Amino acid sequence: MDKSWMHKSRLSKDYELGVENFIKFGFSNTSSSYIRCPCLKCGNCEKHSRKGVRDHLYVNGIDESYKIWFWHGEELPNSSFYDESSKFGIHTCEDHQDVGSVKEMIEVAHEEYSKDPTGFEKLLIDAEKPLYEGCKKYTKLSTLVKLYNLKVRYGWSDTSFSELLETLKEILPTTNELPNSLYEAKKTLGALGMEYEKIHACPNNCCLYRKEFANAIECPECGQSRWKNIKDTNERRKQIPSKVIWYFPIIPRFKRLFRSIECAENLTWHSTERINDGKLRHPADSPAWKLVDMKWPDFGSEPRNLRLALSADGVNPHGDMSSKYSCWPVVMVIYNLPPWLCMKRKYMMLSMLISGPKQPGDDIGIYLAPLIEDLKLLWESGVECYDAYREEPFNLRSVLLWTINDFPAYGNLSGCCVKGYKACPICGDNTNSIRLKYGKKMAYLGHRRFLARNHPYRRQKKSFNGKKELDTIPEPLSGEDMYLKLKDLEFSRGKKNHKKRLMNRSDKICWNRLSSFFELPYWKDLHVRHCLDVMHIEKMFA
Repeated sequence: MDKSWMHKSRLSKDYELGVENFIKFGFSNTSSSYIRCPCLKCGNCEKHSRKGVRDHLYVNGIDESYKIWFWHGEELPNSSFYDESSKFGIHTCEDHQDVGSVKEMIEVAHEEYSKDPTGFEKLLIDAEKPLYEGCKKYTKLSTLVKLYNLKVRYGWSDTSFSELLETLKEILPTTNELPNSLYEAKKTLGALGMEYEKIHACPNNCCLYRKEFANAIECPECGQSRWKNIKDTNERRKQIPSKVIWYFPIIPRFKRLFRSIECAENLTWHSTERINDGKLRHPADSPAWKLVDMKWPDFGSEPRNLRLALSADGVNPHGDMSSKYSCWPVVMVIYNLPPWLCMKRKYMMLSMLISGPKQPGDDIGIYLAPLIEDLKLLWESGVECYDAYREEPFNLRSVLLWTINDFPAYGNLSGCCVKGYKACPICGDNTNSIRLKYGKKMAYLGHRRFLARNHPYRRQKKSFNGKKELDTIPEPLSGEDMYLKLKDLEFSRGKKNHKKRLMNRSDKICWNRLSSFFELPYWKDLHVRHCLDVMHIEKMFA
């Protein structure tokens, strides 16, 4: 079946004929009046009518990675269970990275679990063991991977998944190897997952109990105990940490991406397939990307080196609108990928989870220390990585281009004040602001200085603050100037010192602290370090 139309322009005649043939093929294999929509927005997760599917394919475009139309009746090629699982796009949902096939996952697990030969040997046995006697298509491991991916994709509860396993175990022949509970399934799939670290933290955001504080029993800054005062039934105190953060190391995940042939090829898309005609279609066309290539040519000469973005914001995991609990996930985005894959869920990498109930605020840099250390290592020396597409090892490095946040989180990550008299990160100390006498609110009336020198609004008095505007546009501080200005100042840490954030602070200063990202050697040289996300800009100004 010809599928070349999937890669052509949506305005072409070939694409139009391809869409009609696809819809005809999809409905010929079902008696329902709805089929799954393979557009980039639905991703075969939602069903629509003929007209709905046709409209979506023209408006959103088709997912070009949908190479075998399994959901629409196309037969899978005869192959081993390894190849079969790769056609489904099976990946471990615990790390949300598509490694292509069960075979590739086992190869990666061999490296990561080389210190535990017994566990890896058991994994190999499960990968080769038929699901039941005489079964040639599925093994115990491939079946569990497929079922677990369906659980995550469609949001099945743990209870429903366990009941499904019990039902399937009863339906299949009595010699089947299928586990009968979610707990047993996770024990089998555990070796395919990625490691994570649980790091104890001071509840006042003063420090992490790692490195020199790994064995401390109280905070060296505020004296708060590391443990909760909880006793068990025998009146013996149980050592439960007051606060814990989860760190998911990024280096093993980056290395696992390159072990997939498809992912390794996509990670060089910006160099091999991007149209370079001066138009802005991808972050690789931006001045920030080109600055890195020009300033550090040894880094830019290797297209496999990763360009990253970081996003962090508070979420309420309990689903209500109250602000009693704020949990902060820190997500990494990889810009080497094509634009239609950059924002896919499986490529948005959760690197850290900062637990609540209170938000970290300006002390978020304390929690980001493990992540920044890995980013620093990936910039300075890199790590050895294997490229499955080119079948060769290489030295993997990365650069963090910017962060993407809403305005309050912008202030937390940049160290800049985003409220009060000096609330503009661009104007800084030159922010023009007044406090309304009766409204008790801050007003920022210096916006006329951004107009042309001969603009009539500059001379109007009555419509504004009763004065002419003669000031010029303030020049924002560069990263180098900002670092030199703040590096010698002393900043306090923790909730107890929130009101005296700066030890030698003068009134109405616009800086709360030096951003922890300045520990990265290249950070002060970047033109754009922090970005506001589009959603909040559209919400406030559209």
